[in-house]
Amino acid sequence: MPHGPAEVGVGPWEGPWPEGEQYDARLLAEGDRRNVVDRYRYWTVEAIIADLDTRRHDFHVAIENWQHDFNIGTIVRSANAFLAAEVHIVGNRRWNRRGAMVTDRYQHVRHHPDVASLAAYLHDRGVVLYGVDNLPGSLHLETTSLPRRVCFLFGQEGPGLSAGARAACDATFSIAQFGSTRSINASAAGAIAMHAWVRQHADLSGDDAWRG
Repeated sequence: MPHGPAEVGVGPWEGPWPEGEQYDARLLAEGDRRNVVDRYRYWTVEAIIADLDTRRHDFHVAIENWQHDFNIGTIVRSANAFLAAEVHIVGNRRWNRRGAMVTDRYQHVRHHPDVASLAAYLHDRGVVLYGVDNLPGSLHLETTSLPRRVCFLFGQEGPGLSAGARAACDATFSIAQFGSTRSINASAAGAIAMHAWVRQHADLSGDDAWRG
């Protein structure tokens, strides 16, 4: 069943063009078919990033990249939706961007050769590193008070966090499951963790939260 309009975005601007450095003349003339909220229609990518930078949250997201996992892209997409401060790719610099749906253009994405380098970068900035994996002794996400300045680290689909990642983390937490499977999809776990931070720390009183 189709949902929403058949064509994404908006066509060329009708009437006198708006004034402001944030507007892209090509988009005003040709239309804006990007996957962006209405607030950013016809804006340049640079203007969107600058506006997002004024509102970014204090949590970071990091993903180990050893197998070019497709989940990396979808985790980046969720990081954009929940407005993470930064996204960190650990390991191989190249990653599968298909699942990001171009949202990586609006995020600050950093590369680290290993988890030790990531941990050092974060700790220098007062950010703790929490791994997300169903390991023995992990904290329970549902009852854990998450630090405001925290980085969620996700492992590869299947093996989970590497041994080096487990050693570098300040703590790990798991997500409660009640079915027969041993684990949930990595990108789903990422969205759950980020939303848990939003529930505890984000300001939901204004117009900054998009709800459709």
